Amino acid sequence: MLKKILIILLGLSLFIVACNKKEENTQAKSLKEELVIARDGESKTLDPHQGNDGYSLQANRLIYSRLVEADGDMKIYPGLAKSWEQIDERTTQFKLREGVKFHNGDPLTAEDVKFSFERMINSPRIAFVVPPIERIDIVDENTINIVTKNPFGPLLAHLAHPALGIVSKKIVTEAGENYANNPVGTGSYKFKEWTHGEKLVFEKNEDFYDKNEKGPKTIIFRPVVEESSRLIGLETGEYDVALAFYALNEKAIKNNEKLELLSKPSLSTVFLGMNNEKEPFNNPKVRKAIAYAINKQSVIDTVLSGSGIIPNAPVVSTVFGSTDKTKNYDYNVEKAKELLTEAGYPNGFETAIVLRGGEINTQTAEIIQSNLRDIGINLKIEVLESSAFLDITANGRHEMYLGAWGVVTGDADYGLYSLYHSSAKGATGNRDFYSNPEVDKLLEAAREENIPEKRKELYEKAEILIMNDVPNVLLFSRNITIGTQKNVKGINVHPVTLHNFATAYFE
Repeated sequence: MLKKILIILLGLSLFIVACNKKEENTQAKSLKEELVIARDGESKTLDPHQGNDGYSLQANRLIYSRLVEADGDMKIYPGLAKSWEQIDERTTQFKLREGVKFHNGDPLTAEDVKFSFERMINSPRIAFVVPPIERIDIVDENTINIVTKNPFGPLLAHLAHPALGIVSKKIVTEAGENYANNPVGTGSYKFKEWTHGEKLVFEKNEDFYDKNEKGPKTIIFRPVVEESSRLIGLETGEYDVALAFYALNEKAIKNNEKLELLSKPSLSTVFLGMNNEKEPFNNPKVRKAIAYAINKQSVIDTVLSGSGIIPNAPVVSTVFGSTDKTKNYDYNVEKAKELLTEAGYPNGFETAIVLRGGEINTQTAEIIQSNLRDIGINLKIEVLESSAFLDITANGRHEMYLGAWGVVTGDADYGLYSLYHSSAKGATGNRDFYSNPEVDKLLEAAREENIPEKRKELYEKAEILIMNDVPNVLLFSRNITIGTQKNVKGINVHPVTLHNFATAYFE
């Protein structure tokens, strides 16, 4: 009898263990179907044509598709357009994929594409990203022609910008101003819910046309402002992926055997901007003096713990159209004093710098403040809320500012035209209010040139002039880093942080 009882108890215990194992496996499988990503900010809108901030672009990249796409290496590949060809110097014909559906089941039509581009052109938020389109011609239900106002070499690079997502004419028209509350695209993920300040949730689009994207069933973005909190969440396993790490926290991730640090050089540059239309910054000798006075390597070593480079051209070397014929200004206090004296300011002057908050920004400004004090320039630091900063610098009510620009398209046109063409003064990007007619001509010619090598030559000439004029001081370009759990694979780090998490999977 005792033997029988022991056998029964043993059987029960094995059954319980098996059940527990099954439950654990089920939970593990469930966890691996949900990718939780901690970000340092929150999307402003899920309407692709109303938001150009990085947090919105990360989300809208999932919801929407574009005619063409760009991967983390900035290589162009087919999107909603399966193929394209240049008909003449102003016309490019795109063949649309057949059978593509919006998330609500409606078919994608050429009319939706035409409507989307017309909507983009009329958007004050992203119009500057859109190519100079004269019109969209519908050839047939699966074919459109994009006709530009003039030849436009960087057409495909611009079309791959995440803000140029295709929307449904019917849904947008019916929803009106409420569209962003329930966005519908053709992208790899469907919008599910958004609890502001807590989470933004997406569900995988099982009907997505690109079956190569492995992506988990659910992606969740969580806004976690404090970098230390993102690190702790990553270490405890609360987050599968966490963005925006710097310095010591990068080392902590590297030294944790359960985590992995992904890194790639950025296409963004941080710079000290100067209002070229205001005295004394309208004097190029003053601008050069400031360029010599700043110890850029000290900024990188102190603020970024060495994780960055000093840019030698207005766009970094990995951007198409960058040049190796220019060099940044060395740290030379005596040369700076000499130029300041020649400019008529032997005793320096007083000025102010505006910047957005954040540890990196404030530390960078403090080093600049200390460096400029060495040549007699007394710099007042003013930290502003983001919208106030953008308003003041867009309207030229500043003297100096701390700026940054990411070449989202990977093409020099986006990094040079927006920042240095005189027509782009203000909100478009040229907050230095810089103007050089010869630079304008070169940038315009490069836009209209379709031969890549000739475009490079034109950009090089423009960059040489820009570096000599010193409209701003190029400070650093840092690495883009992502912290992940070891079992997260497939993320190709995007050099301007617009990562495509639809390619992620658990191993």
